[in-house]
Amino acid sequence: MRLFRSFLTEQTDPDGFYRLIADDAVDLVRPYVELDGATVADFGGGPGFYSEAFRSAGATTVLVDADIEEIRLHGRRTPGSVVGLAQQAPLRDGSVDVAFSSNLLEHVRDLGEVCDEIVRVVRPGGVVVLSYTIWLGPWGGHETSPWHLVGGRYAARRYERKNGRPPKNVFGTSMFPASVTDGLRWLSSRPDLEVLDLRPRYLPAWSSFLLRIPVLRELITWNLWIVARAPS
Repeated sequence: MRLFRSFLTEQTDPDGFYRLIADDAVDLVRPYVELDGATVADFGGGPGFYSEAFRSAGATTVLVDADIEEIRLHGRRTPGSVVGLAQQAPLRDGSVDVAFSSNLLEHVRDLGEVCDEIVRVVRPGGVVVLSYTIWLGPWGGHETSPWHLVGGRYAARRYERKNGRPPKNVFGTSMFPASVTDGLRWLSSRPDLEVLDLRPRYLPAWSSFLLRIPVLRELITWNLWIVARAPS
């Protein structure tokens, strides 16, 4: 409930909102890896709230984002930031202990390709953490929600008529209909990964059974949370 309520303050208190979400994400990762002294790659990290939370836990971070303006958002510039595409990550194979991505995968055309690239940079036995917004959930269209449920292009046109400018996240260009099924299909293509946690991100852990129910899982999950261990 605390996380759900925080979404009401995203526009009025973005720093407080993103710090809360980032701190919660780090708490969810802690059971699977010792963060003190670890190296973390933060894919699509923008202004660096997640990187900041990982550094507070003792990790060293490198942030990879395709947009320099996102990195500078809110007047921030996170140490160790580089401009680069997740699908062409400027990192060596097996170079980090943790590869983390939050709310990036709904913005790429080929979710599986990007997930494979994220896994590539994790050392043997390291941890991959993926979290992304589900298109058919209530926030799937981001700022165009809930009209994205009628259609992504319709929602974008409606947003522009109402606000006098196009949405930041443009359907078919910088936002795509990512699904729970996409993530599960990718996981099934990677039997080398050990799945450590798989559930709806903002629901209790026991709700993971929902992921076994087609259609319903797309409507209720909202954000899919995946934690997996790379093969040793």
